[in-house]
Amino acid sequence: MNENRAATSENRGELDPALRRALEKISSTPRLLVALDFDGTLAPIVARAEDARALPAAAAAVRELLELPETTTAFISGRALESLRLVASPDDRTLLIGSHGAEVFTGPGSPALTLDQAQALALRQATAVVEKVVAAHPGTRLEAKPAGVVLHTRTAEDPVAEAATEAARRELSEIEGLHLTDGKRVLETSVLSSDKGQGLELLRAFTEATAVFFAGDDVTDEDAIKALQPQDLGVKIGSGESGAAFRVDSPDAFARVLETLAELRRTSQQHGTGSRLS
Repeated sequence: MNENRAATSENRGELDPALRRALEKISSTPRLLVALDFDGTLAPIVARAEDARALPAAAAAVRELLELPETTTAFISGRALESLRLVASPDDRTLLIGSHGAEVFTGPGSPALTLDQAQALALRQATAVVEKVVAAHPGTRLEAKPAGVVLHTRTAEDPVAEAATEAARRELSEIEGLHLTDGKRVLETSVLSSDKGQGLELLRAFTEATAVFFAGDDVTDEDAIKALQPQDLGVKIGSGESGAAFRVDSPDAFARVLETLAELRRTSQQHGTGSRLS
């Protein structure tokens, strides 16, 4: 937990000096991978997941990074790839990890996700459980994914949300081959054992990145933060325990971090100290 290891001075629109120094260092790496969570990181959390959109400043910074040499952008999300594409509108060059690492897009021809018979059966059973829970708990919703099903409780009253989550957990835990993960007002289930850390490592190897910048806001992002190496940089958005070296208060504050990273990366390359040395 690094509660006191830095934040932005949002009221002044300035970055913590230590965070800026860390951004300066990583901006000069030969091959940079910028891997980002979407909800709560690039986009504010909203009641209806389909209404989420990246903040304009954050989206512009991602586009600027994408255009820089030897710089790869990626989104690593708990959303299914179809949902992620809908809300994020990613450039074709942006790499995508969906469903907490179960779905991967690294370009045209990326293999589609397939399930074996046992996994398909577990998914049907899990879906039936969540459907029953949603029907009995007003304000909760079901989200279907290629390898899992999610119980959303953000739009339910707190007592209802707690009851729904416990009811779902009780029955889902009895299904063989099912993996449960808690998030912010969500209970995730998957028939595949995957996480954002595994997704990050896949992208690191695919891009041959010499350093990785990662940011996320939820407990599931901690798997990616744990996968970071000494040359990498992790940022936590919002409250809660985290292994990230730095923290900012909100997606608005994080947009400023991204803008700074893009500016420093561009300057580093113009001065011949960054990726153009590779």
